[in-house]
Amino acid sequence: MFPGRRSALLLILGAVCAGCAGDPDAGTNGVAKLPPRTIEKRARAAAGTADTVRMSGTVSSNGKTYRLDMRLRGNGGLGEVTAKGSTFELLRVGDDLYLKAGADFYGAEVGAKLKNKYVKVPTGDPAYRQFSGFTDKEVLLDGLFVLDGTLAVGDHRSVDGTRTIAVTGDGGNGGTLDVSLEGAPYPLRYERAGGAGTLKLADWGKDFTLRAPDADHVVDYGKSVTRAS
Repeated sequence: MFPGRRSALLLILGAVCAGCAGDPDAGTNGVAKLPPRTIEKRARAAAGTADTVRMSGTVSSNGKTYRLDMRLRGNGGLGEVTAKGSTFELLRVGDDLYLKAGADFYGAEVGAKLKNKYVKVPTGDPAYRQFSGFTDKEVLLDGLFVLDGTLAVGDHRSVDGTRTIAVTGDGGNGGTLDVSLEGAPYPLRYERAGGAGTLKLADWGKDFTLRAPDADHVVDYGKSVTRAS
């Protein structure tokens, strides 16, 4: 190889390597270079424009821990929640909330009557207030943007193979939000303050079917069969 060509090649390779290894934000949407409060606002705005999202993980509240896997949209949601070893399905379409669970949730006698049935939960029942929040996109997303203490830009990380930038509250003690560096700056993971659970967010804008169950699979039992866990 001629010396001149060799020098030119080295310069090109050097520039490529500098772009790939020297700048962790190369090829990203650039939000990592913004102030932490601005990153949080961009993530909130992106979340607000998406019609749907899938949220999964754990939430601890009032001494109880819930594991959830929910698909959410503006008029409701569907999915599974596990609490105290019992797993039940939740489905909300508009104001109508349905719960489907096994005998271990209701007890053997009642559970036998409700096998493979959806229980329509009355809006005035305490269980409605407790469980409908798991199907409410706005309520759950609002909970993601609660970072306590001084905000700071944290490490470059990844969530399921997607590059993210962390925004921390009080150095992570006040919670951490991972924001996507690829495409729209969606929030992809939220680590709650005090170890109170971690939630992942995926399938932003991915459509899914949400409809009420067939009438012959619904029991409007009310408080007599609905047990708050």
